[in-house]
Amino acid sequence: MKLTKLLASAALAVGLATTAFADGHEKTKVGFVYVGPIGDGGWTYQHDQGRLAVEAEFGDAVETVFQESVPEGPDAERVMTQMALSGADIIFTTSFGYMDATNNVAAKFPDIKFEHATGYKRLHDNVSTYDARFYEGRAVLGHIAGNMTETNKIGYIASFPIPEVIQGINSAYLHASKVNPDVEMVVIWAYTWFDPAKEADAAKAMIEQGVDVIMQHTDSTAPQAAAQEANANGGRVFTFGQASDMAAFGPKPRIASIIDDWSPYYIKRVGQLMDGTYEQTASWGGMPEGEVVIGEITDEVPASVKAEALAMVEAISNGTYHPFTGPITKQDGTVFLAEGEVATDVQLVTMDFYVEGITGDIPN
Repeated sequence: MKLTKLLASAALAVGLATTAFADGHEKTKVGFVYVGPIGDGGWTYQHDQGRLAVEAEFGDAVETVFQESVPEGPDAERVMTQMALSGADIIFTTSFGYMDATNNVAAKFPDIKFEHATGYKRLHDNVSTYDARFYEGRAVLGHIAGNMTETNKIGYIASFPIPEVIQGINSAYLHASKVNPDVEMVVIWAYTWFDPAKEADAAKAMIEQGVDVIMQHTDSTAPQAAAQEANANGGRVFTFGQASDMAAFGPKPRIASIIDDWSPYYIKRVGQLMDGTYEQTASWGGMPEGEVVIGEITDEVPASVKAEALAMVEAISNGTYHPFTGPITKQDGTVFLAEGEVATDVQLVTMDFYVEGITGDIPN
C-alpha cells in the first residue's frame, strides 16, 4: 500500500514538473510541505493562504505545488526529495520537526533553495530559516485573558516544549498577571501540532479544572468546539483563534485571535528568487512586518480592554514596547531581566524556563 502511494506521488510530481514548461516559458516552481491538512483551520491553512497569495502576486510566472499531512520524520524527507526531483526551484518546509529532513535533502540538491519554518539549523548555503514572533501576539491575548477570567484560571494547550512554545506561555502569563495578579496558568502538553481528539481532551480537562479562558499552540479548532459545547451547557469559557482567525467560533467562545500571515514573507522570498536578489537568511518577523496579526476582538470583550489591547498592538508594531521587558524573574527565583532591560533574540530563542508565578515543570 505504501509503495503504491509513493509511486503515485512520484508520478504526480513528474506530471507537475512537465506542466511548468507547457506554455513555452520556464516558470518558477514553488513547493510547500505541510504537517497538517490545509483544511485544519489553523497553522497549515494559514501557510496555504500564503501559497495562494504567491499565485495571486505572480500569476503565470509561478507554479505552486504542495503536499499536506506529512508526518515529521522519514516521510518528510521522502516528500521533499520527490518535490525536488519534480523540478521545484524553492521548497518551504513548514513545521519545526522538518528541520533535519530539510537540511538532509538540501545537501543533495544544492541548486534548490530550501526554507524551513520555525527552525534554526542552516547547515548548507541553500537553507534559510524563517519564523514569526508569536510571543508578541501572546502578550495581547494574555492581557485580554487576564481581564476576562472570573475563575482566575487561564489555560494553555501546548504542543512541544521548544523555545517558541515556551516564549508564548511566558508572554501570555506575564501580561495576564499584570492586569490580574491572582491569575493562575494551567498548562497541558499535548505533544502534537495537530490532533483534534487530543486537543479537545486537553480543553475539556481544563474546563473541568475551572479554567474559563483557553489559549493554544496547537493547530485544530477542537478546543474552540469543546468550549462552545461547554457554553451550550451553561458554561462561560472563552478561547482565542490560533494561527488563523477561527472566526466561525465568534463572537463567543472565540473572542480574538492570533493570525500568522505568511503572505508577505512568501511573496518577498519568491520575488527575490525570481529577480536574482535572493540570499540565505534567518528571518524573524512579527507585528511590524505584518506577519503576526490580532484578529477581530469581539464585543464580548469590554471596550476598555479592547482599547488597551489595540494600544499594545500599536506599541509593539512601532517598536515602543517589547513583551519581554524587565523586571522579569524566572520560576526558580533568579533574575531573567532587570528593570527596563529588554530580552535579546538569543535569550528568547534559547528560552527553556517558566517565569515566576507559573507552577509545574517543563517536560524534557
